[in-house]
This record gives sequence, structure tokens and C-alpha cells, in this order.
Amino acid sequence: MILSVFVSVGIVFCPQFQVSAKGADPDRIIGGSVRDDEGAVSGAVVRIQTMEYSAVTGSGGEFELAVPEGYSGPVKLTAWAKGYFIGGPVEALPGEKDVTISLHQHSHLDNPEYEWLSSLRSAGSGENQGCSECHLRGEGGSGPVLPVDEWLEDAHSQSAVNPRFLTLHTGKDMSGRRSPSTRYRRTKDDRMLPLPPDPEEPYYGPGYRLDNPDHTGECGACHVPAAATRAPFNTDPVTVQGVEAEGVSCDFCHKIWDVRLDPVTGLPFPDKPGVLSYEFRRPFEGHQFFAGPMDDIAPGEDTYSGLQESSRFCAPCHYGVFWDTVVYDSFGEWLRSPYSDEETGKTCQDCHMPSSGAEFFARPEKGGLKRDPKTIASHRMPGARDLGLLENAVSLSLEAEQSPEGIRVKTKVVNDRTGHHVPTDAPLRHLILVVRAYGGDDSELSLKEGPVLPEWCGPGDPADGCYAGLAGKVFVKLLEEIWTGVAPTAAYWNPTRVVMDTRLGAFESDVGEFLFTAPDSGDVRIEAVLLYRRAYKKLMDLKGWNEPDIVMETAELSISQKR
Repeated sequence: MILSVFVSVGIVFCPQFQVSAKGADPDRIIGGSVRDDEGAVSGAVVRIQTMEYSAVTGSGGEFELAVPEGYSGPVKLTAWAKGYFIGGPVEALPGEKDVTISLHQHSHLDNPEYEWLSSLRSAGSGENQGCSECHLRGEGGSGPVLPVDEWLEDAHSQSAVNPRFLTLHTGKDMSGRRSPSTRYRRTKDDRMLPLPPDPEEPYYGPGYRLDNPDHTGECGACHVPAAATRAPFNTDPVTVQGVEAEGVSCDFCHKIWDVRLDPVTGLPFPDKPGVLSYEFRRPFEGHQFFAGPMDDIAPGEDTYSGLQESSRFCAPCHYGVFWDTVVYDSFGEWLRSPYSDEETGKTCQDCHMPSSGAEFFARPEKGGLKRDPKTIASHRMPGARDLGLLENAVSLSLEAEQSPEGIRVKTKVVNDRTGHHVPTDAPLRHLILVVRAYGGDDSELSLKEGPVLPEWCGPGDPADGCYAGLAGKVFVKLLEEIWTGVAPTAAYWNPTRVVMDTRLGAFESDVGEFLFTAPDSGDVRIEAVLLYRRAYKKLMDLKGWNEPDIVMETAELSISQKR
């Protein structure tokens, strides 16, 4: 059963700490009201800027807020209510009773003609200098690390220019060589069905445009979202430039106002990938609009949005259905896991946007205010290429014993630290568990019983990353093309079926059992290595992708044979 809290739409009320003025020293209490152009605003959050201390206005817009002991001089107050820009800051002294904070409503309409703001510094001059003007470290890399510094290291900033994405889209390899266009055969009922690649022709891997030469597809709905808001089903990632080539940019994310999910499943609608499931608030000329997870960003045309801290924010690009086959599903995997529990779970942002310890998210000389580091989320958003995240995703343990039949080995892999399947999203990703045993003279022992790694793990020398035939297991969501029988396939834009799914869901475990031939004498050393591989070996070789395996976990032990 899917919890209704994850299906509902709209803005979540600001879930921050509120302080009662009851019982406080009257000389420390600031009183006043929050008003708009028409009168009092009830339910507004009044906050001492950058601090946790806040109060909520009553039916007449009135508030009382106690200033904690130890704070001398005036404090700055902000106010926010749903449907309004954040108001303030207004300076007030402890004991003041007639403080007024004004709020102004923001538009409830979206402007499709809005020109996206660049995340990077403009080469020219003028007011529109991009987000980097305030949210990137100063010249020479001086000052604290800020959100744009982190975003530039994040895969989201590269989504439009990612070479794996582009070579899969175009059907080329990294050297620009293009595979032949897809061949077809005519069936008896006059249908045209694709054929596998011709083994007599040079081949550099699949490509969307090889199968669809007259259409650019819907890939841009997630990879090139700024451009795809205009043409979600026909945005060519090869031709985008300027702001549109910045991938999932600052301005794009902070214009998102809501996410449209299926009220029955809690998931995005299958026919509405990426931008088609987002509702935006792009401003009209003469105005700006930014939605974020803080309710005290003022002055400016900013507003609070609880959606920015919700996993729902990530759903449209982390759930994807192609031809009725669910291909990407990290959001759905999270939703079905204990991590989605409102009280005890974790959001996507908890793991992928944790606090980095930064005290500023804007340059001090540009008005940035010092804040509690716990309130500032990192924009580096570690993911599938982050070594630290992968090394702390799962656990691996190893047991071994001598038996009359040989050396029995047991492995256990547990997904104990990840809120979705491991691996997740792109089905090219897989984990390879390699288990090897050695005698006292370091000679490798042969496997008598147990699973071996399939051919697509690479036939050849293990020193070159070719592990086919070795003892081990794979954790993979393997797709096969229905029409051509190609498997595993990267062309999941074609009709596919799931041949196997051995990945580990949240808190799931897998046990492997192996029997190796025992040496005549001496100790036995057993090694187990869990590798993360970004794509199938053959595909990486065809495309020329240089993506070394990442070691996620290792385990090793030795046993002394009984005589």
C-alpha cells in the first residue's frame, strides 16, 4: 500500500522549529503583525533570519516571538506564507510591540516564454550575470565552497553533454565513428521489424538515431530539460547550446513548483517523463521567482517550497517506462522500501544532498549570511560515480571452511545502507562479485561447484577486467530486445523484456556458495571483490568509454587445512 503522504500534491508547510513566547521575559518578546496589500496574513512563519527561532501568526496576522537570551541589539525578522514571496528582513529590538512585516503575493501562473538564467558567469556585463555571480567562489577560488562550485562537480551539470549519453543517442563511438543504420525485415503481415547488427559491417554500438533517424526522442525531457520544456518529445541534445547545454541547471530546479504523480500508484505517469511531470513558476518580464527549502531568504523574489526537500522532487527523472517496461525506477524502489516511511525513513536529499559543513550558500560580499551548516544542503549530489558513496552502499562478508569435498566458501552481500536497489536506474550498471581461492604457493584453485560469471562480464584475462567464467555472481537488471533478441541491450528505447533482475533492494541480502578444489597441503587464501561496472564490457569497448571498475567492497581470509 502506498502512503497518501507521498501522493498528495502542493506545498508542504514549513516544518521548522517554532518557539513559544509564553513564559518568556516580556522585555525579550517582539510583537507585531504580518500584512499584505489587503490586510492581515494568518499562518505566516515569522523567523529570526538564519536561526531556528520562529513563530506563526494568528488569525489577525499577529505574532509574538521571544529573542533568546544572549542576543543583544536588534535582530532581523523575515516572514513567509503560502502564496507569498518571503518578506523582510525587518530589524527589531527585543521588547518592540508594533513591528510590521509586509508580504507580496507571487504569481500563480507560469510564463513559458521565460528565458532561463545561466548558472555560469556571463562573458558580458549587466545585471544578468548568472547564478555564479553570488553562488560561486570568488576569483582564484577564494572563499568557501558554494552551491555552484558543488554543482559543477555533479553529474546533473553534465547531463546534456555526457559522452555516454550522446554516443548512445547518436550511435557513434568516442572517436565519432557511426554504426550503420538499423536494418529491417518485412513480415508476412507487412510489418517492418528491426534486425540485429550485421556482423560483416563495422559496428560501434547502438544508437537511438540509428533506430529513429527522423525523430530525436524524449531523452531531452530529463537530460536537456531547459530546452525540453519547449519540445519534450523532440529536443535534439546534439544541437543545444548556451544555457540549454548546462543540463539540470540551478534555475531549472528552483523554478519547479510541483510534481504531478499518479494518485493511485504514487509514481509519475508513464507517458510523462521529466519535464512533462513538473509544474513550473517561470516569472513574467520585470520579475524573478526562486523556490527553495528556506523560508527566510530575503530580500528578493524568493519563496519557500517544501517540495525541494521531498523525494517527489526527484521522481520525474528517476522513473522511466519504455514500451511498458519499467527501465528506471530508483524513485519507485525508494517508495516501496522502508526508507519512504515518513517518521523513520530518509529522503533522496538526505543521502544525495547532505550537509557538507558549509556555513554560506552565497558569497558574503554579495550578501550571503552565515548559517548553521546543518541547514545548507550540498549541491554536489553524489551518485553512481562517487567513490565515497559506492564504498558505503552495501556490506560484504566472507566465510570459508575445509570439508571432505574441498574448500567451501560462503559470501554475503547486504544492501544495508542504500534506500533503493543496488545498482539502480540505468540498467547498464551492474555489480560483479568475483570470488577466487589460492593455495599456499599462490596457485589459483579451480571451482568445483557454484555460480560462474556470464560471458558478458568479458571473456579474456582478468587483469584486463575480463571476468567471464570465474566464480562469482552478478547483480543486474538485464534487458533483452524483443524483436532482435539482443541481450544484454543498451537500446531500451526499443521494446524490451526483463530477462533477470538480481539486484538487491533496500535491506535485502544475497548469499553465494562456492566449492573450490583443496590443494594437497598448505594454507588457503580466499578473496572476494565486489565491483561496480558502469556498462557491459562489450558495449564499453565498442563505444570507447574509458570507465574503470570501481571497487565497492573487498573481503579476504585464510584457513589452515587440517591434516
